[in-house]
Amino acid sequence: MIGKCLCGEIEFEIEGTIPNLFQCHCSLCRKQGGVASNAGTIVHESKFSWKSGANKVAYYKKDTGFSSNFCSSCGSPVPNQLGDTNKIWIPAGLLEGDEGQQIVAHIYTKSKAGWDNIPDSGQHFDEMPDIETFYNMLQRPER
Repeated sequence: MIGKCLCGEIEFEIEGTIPNLFQCHCSLCRKQGGVASNAGTIVHESKFSWKSGANKVAYYKKDTGFSSNFCSSCGSPVPNQLGDTNKIWIPAGLLEGDEGQQIVAHIYTKSKAGWDNIPDSGQHFDEMPDIETFYNMLQRPER
């Protein structure tokens, strides 16, 4: 599946079945996107490749370790590596297509905005679960 930023200068591809999605309700994601939560997924780095515009990716990292990659032209958040893991965070809104993914988890529910209403569906985590467990929970059978 192909993903693109708002202006289309950054394009990436994910091989295989796209994992299910999660929503993050932390204050950092709210500030990054200006929304109640962001929807994303996680893929193994071997399934991810930049098609164009990798030189347009700008980077910001807080001293806490939180990082944000974004398009230097349009400001769209774009995929980034999760710390020193072999996992890549993918903003779901950039994906061009629908393979029937579902939101199966909500993370950082303890820090949600007071005006945010989290659906009952999916698993709820007060914080971030163990990355390997979380990654495996998002996986769907290969088509």
